[in-house]
Order: sequence, then structure tokens, then C-alpha cells
Amino acid sequence: MAVPSWLERLRAASKTALVQDGKRKVHYLFEDGKEMAEEYDVKSGQLVSRKWREKNTLGGSGKWQVEVGEPTLPLLGALESELIKESSSNPVFMRKDTLSSFQWRIRNLPYPKEVYSVSVEKEQRCCVIRTTNKKYYKKFSIPDLDRYQLPLDAAALSFTHANNTLIITYQKPKEILAAEEQLQKELKKIKAANNEKGDCKTQ
Repeated sequence: MAVPSWLERLRAASKTALVQDGKRKVHYLFEDGKEMAEEYDVKSGQLVSRKWREKNTLGGSGKWQVEVGEPTLPLLGALESELIKESSSNPVFMRKDTLSSFQWRIRNLPYPKEVYSVSVEKEQRCCVIRTTNKKYYKKFSIPDLDRYQLPLDAAALSFTHANNTLIITYQKPKEILAAEEQLQKELKKIKAANNEKGDCKTQ
């Protein structure tokens, strides 16, 4: 069973934590130099965001890539951001999980639900969104399943449409739910850098 390997990587990573604005922020530094930053809701333990960064070819830090949470906007001056703005009518694809499922939201898709089809491509290890009117097409993978080396299950996939937003849900397999529970216990053991004593414990 390959499940422990990703958990072992998380355990082996150097970790620092910070509690701020009702969120527990955890920074991981892996042996290969990759960094991962996660934010969890302190009360529910719900993952709010996950970002990755790796060294660029010159050895400097690359840009953060968002895996879960709101896509990051480019850092532009106030005037520039007014001038160079993506059309607000373009579809916006983002992942926003719940405790029991992976969830993606695609905003600005005004077509009725019957136009969409969402399927699993097992060989390519991805999900595909198609529309009968050929107005939108998107392939996306589920990195969590790849990290735990678990197969994609078409029965776990469902979707709905409301308020111009397509919401795709994939029920988390029991292996991932168990691993996330273990990880939460471990993260709670890390002393937050801004706790009463002010110490910053790194594991």
C-alpha cells in the first residue's frame, strides 16, 4: 500500500506554524527544496488554501502556484491593475474543498446544467468537463489522488450548477480521509510561532 509514502514525506518535512485571523498556517519545506504552504480553518480543521513553490533554474524561489483556494492575482500597481484586468466575464476555475470531498467551482458559466458533462479519464488520470454547445472544455487532475497513488473513481464524481457557477464534487476516498485525520493530529502538535510563549517550533 503506497499511502504512507506521502504521509512520511509530510512528517519528514521541516514545518513551521502560525495562527492568524482564525486560520492555522503551516509551511512545509521538503528535502528536495520544494515548499508547500497550507491554511486551515482553526475551528473546523477545513483546508482553506494550499500553494506550492520550487526553486527556479537559478536557485532562487519561484512563484507560488495555487492548488486549493482563490487564484492569486498578479501584484500590480493600483493603476496597472485597473488597466490590465482579466475580463470579469471569463470563466474562473478554482478548487475549494470540503471536509469530505474535493470540490471545484467554475464561475461565469451561464449555460444550463444539461449542457455540461463531467467524466473521469482513468488512463490519463484526470477529469474532463465538456459542454454540448462547445463553449467550454477543461481537463484537470486531482493531485491528492496522485500523491497517494489512488485510482480515480467515476462513481465519486458529481456536479451541479447554480448562480452561473458549475460546482464539481469528488468524494474523498477513505484512505485520504484517514490520512488527513492523522495529519491534523500531527499539525496540532506543532507549536504556533505566535503562541503565548512566542516560540517557533520546527519539526
